[in-house]
Amino acid sequence: MSDIDTPRYYLTPGLRESAGRSVDVIDPATLERVGTRAVVGTGELAEVLAQVNAAQAGWAALDAKTRAGHLHRLANRIEATDMTRCAILMSREMGKPYPEAIGEVANCASIFRYYAEMARDEAGKIAGSTQAGSFQYARYEPLGVSAHIMPFNFPVLLMCWTVAASLAAGNGCVVKPAEATTLSTLEFMKVFDEMPAGLIACLPGDAEVGRALVASDLTHAVAFTGSVAGGRAVGAAAGGLMKPAIIEAGGSDPMIITDHAPLAVAAAGAVTGAFHLSGQVCTSTERLFVTEGIHDAFVAAFVEETAALRIGNGLDKSEIGPLVSKAARDKVERLVADAVAKGAKVEIGGGPPAGQNTGWFYAPTILTGCTPDMEIMHEEIFGPVAAIAKVKDFDAAIAAANDSPFGLGASIFTTSLEEAQEAAERLQSGMVWVNNPMIDNDALPFGGWKASGMGRELGRQGLDAFRRSKMVIMDHRPVRQDWWYPYPDEWFLDAGGRKHV
Repeated sequence: MSDIDTPRYYLTPGLRESAGRSVDVIDPATLERVGTRAVVGTGELAEVLAQVNAAQAGWAALDAKTRAGHLHRLANRIEATDMTRCAILMSREMGKPYPEAIGEVANCASIFRYYAEMARDEAGKIAGSTQAGSFQYARYEPLGVSAHIMPFNFPVLLMCWTVAASLAAGNGCVVKPAEATTLSTLEFMKVFDEMPAGLIACLPGDAEVGRALVASDLTHAVAFTGSVAGGRAVGAAAGGLMKPAIIEAGGSDPMIITDHAPLAVAAAGAVTGAFHLSGQVCTSTERLFVTEGIHDAFVAAFVEETAALRIGNGLDKSEIGPLVSKAARDKVERLVADAVAKGAKVEIGGGPPAGQNTGWFYAPTILTGCTPDMEIMHEEIFGPVAAIAKVKDFDAAIAAANDSPFGLGASIFTTSLEEAQEAAERLQSGMVWVNNPMIDNDALPFGGWKASGMGRELGRQGLDAFRRSKMVIMDHRPVRQDWWYPYPDEWFLDAGGRKHV
């Protein structure tokens, strides 16, 4: 595949040349140049926002059935498009193994179909009237234009989650792709070409572009996925403007392995939970709490499963690609070094893999003997490291799992119905998985508790995030109401301060 050398942005329909400065894109596996990406300027940003706002007025005026038709045709376009180039670009930009990249884009069509029909069905509510002859109901209306600030790990799928909901609600959308996945995002944006002109834009750039989108009077809602620090900054800026925001700020997800766990299945599930996308998933398993009765057997099985993983370029036959950047690997190395210095044991991995002398690779790593004084138990690792702590029993595991500033997801492996039910109730997280980590569902809310964010993507809540309610009271037969001014004399106290009879 040839390099992409022209800085571009996207505005329906089609790519536009950007006058902004350009930045080299580097493959994290080979450290070779992939191409260049644009950083749009303030003038371009203002011009595009004005066009999206103008297009949104026409989109909002369409009936729900017509909007749904557009979204179904968009889903058809996604399904009919050969996404090979998009997936290859994603692998070259950020190291994702090709099967995961092509799988990501293959899962995007369904969310547009889901919200196309959800918005038609969930359009308002008729309430029981508070007085005779009055029609009283709530209706939902779009906010205007939503800004979508995206992460590098699932740049297309997570963008579609919030863009689909926002479009279905009647909004226009402006996407700020992650710097590390700009080229693949722009490639995917071509599927929107048949949508109304000016309705959807993708503006590449750095953090300054993201801040400008949040601060602009021409955006009316924000969806952000990224770090806790970034999420807090976006949430504070949006809150100061009374602008709705959905914040998904990552986590340090726990996994509990109890005495009742099926060990072979739990070990395989832990490998995928901890090392999928080299651990660069917001819902990655980072902290494992294993009851003492099965601790050693589980660790042995976990190490054996991990040893079978192949490490290499995302376009080769490998499960484990590079980390997205040197800074990402430096953080992993710091956290592992701190844990080892404080007594953790490296069971496998523990550094860059042998034979991978180029690129930001780090071997899948399992640490045992982890304790609460280690930084790795309180920070988000975002790398291929599983930190294991031995605990006395199920109750101790729950307490340790909840001892975190994060609360995105949590997993448990057990064949005990009692433990499964207790975990679902007691784990302090927005999502709980029993015997099958990291699964999502278009129809169920995705999001976290505590420092892991606020608001929800997907499901009915994901749609409501991009619309506002309006109460309507309509009396179809106008009459003078008995509570209107002026009040009758008998409603007042008499001269002696007594109520009239």
